[in-house]
Amino acid sequence: MEEYNDYDTMCGLTDEELDRRFIEAVRIENEISRIKGAPIARYDLEKKAPYLEYPDGRREYAEEA
Repeated sequence: MEEYNDYDTMCGLTDEELDRRFIEAVRIENEISRIKGAPIARYDLEKKAPYLEYPDGRREYAEEA
């Protein structure tokens, strides 16, 4: 019976490399959304509220349900 560790099950990528690739993929997707003029969903830590950020910099906070 073969034994696998985390390194083997992720095609030889470390957790740090997977994190780096994920962050880069999100950055690229956000850039594509800005170019297309679509809003990006974000979260304001100070106000503790989600909002949409439009390419012109305008923020539209979500209303509480």
